[in-house]
Amino acid sequence: MSAMEKLLTRLQADGGSDLHLAAGLPPRMRMKGSLETVEGWKAVDGNALETLLREIASDEQWESFEVERDLDFAYGIPGVARFRANYFHQERGVGAVFRVIPEEIPSLEALGLPASVERFAHLDRGLVLVTGPTGSGKSTTLAAIIDKINETYAKHIVTIEDPVEFVHPNKRSVFSHREVGEHTSAFGPALRGALRQDADVVLVGEMRDYETISLALTAAEMGSLVFGTLHTNSAAKTIDRVIDAFPADEQPQARLSLSESLAGLVSQLLLRAADGSGRCAANEILIRTPALANVVREGNTPMLASVLQAGRREGMQTMDDALWALVQAGRIDPEDAYRKATEKTRFEALVDAAQG
Repeated sequence: MSAMEKLLTRLQADGGSDLHLAAGLPPRMRMKGSLETVEGWKAVDGNALETLLREIASDEQWESFEVERDLDFAYGIPGVARFRANYFHQERGVGAVFRVIPEEIPSLEALGLPASVERFAHLDRGLVLVTGPTGSGKSTTLAAIIDKINETYAKHIVTIEDPVEFVHPNKRSVFSHREVGEHTSAFGPALRGALRQDADVVLVGEMRDYETISLALTAAEMGSLVFGTLHTNSAAKTIDRVIDAFPADEQPQARLSLSESLAGLVSQLLLRAADGSGRCAANEILIRTPALANVVREGNTPMLASVLQAGRREGMQTMDDALWALVQAGRIDPEDAYRKATEKTRFEALVDAAQG
């Protein structure tokens, strides 16, 4: 086992989520939300770090890194885990960040997600968006939803990612895992291909541009169940981001398409657990209703708060309500909830009580 593989194995064994490497610094792991120096390792200079990183990169990947100055790929150690790798250049030299992708796909129940999230696995068609900042667990939540489909239905599921993260075994469903750069040139061509590949379910790793968003909407309108991610932190911002991706003259039609296709939205944040045991997810959940379709079609996103409040019986919840419930259950600290909350005054008394 190479030195790089030993570091990655240590990351997984110690329960870390990310490994940070930078020229001139010792390796550090993110443990329960905080970065900690890896015991037994001293600072690694630039040349030594390049040697480490090259151990697990193919010749083609390394050549691409030298030209593009950035590299994304996935690397697996059998019996340990898969890892999402990002190589980059920075002021002191090269650097890299690795994220653990567990070999075993966690269930929705194991993740502690609200029961209403499971309903998205039982849809036949539509667009479901899972959103949140980098590192908020979007990929893991999506993997759990897809795994529920895999366990329950016989469908053709196409995943399009950069790179492929969770590799699903064929249970009741059949998978086509496609990696951008390896199996397809870009998200757009792969999405067009999925429309011709009799795909019941399509997972788009990231809806980052006009072409990808437009094609995802088209796939949903044509009868596929499409899952996608965006780096937004609320339902309102997500809808605005989707519409803003279109040229101004196309936005009215985009609103109509989204109003007809949007089946649900899950915004997710990860917060430090109050007992220091790790992190837990807080979710804003939006589910399709006639009121939601009207709000999207009319471009009246400020009304989404009312839709969320009115939809509690259907399993909807705002992010502030999710944070409040986690504080009341003692799962997160009031101060952490206060920092993430939209209506901060609601949490001030809780913070004062905790400090008093």
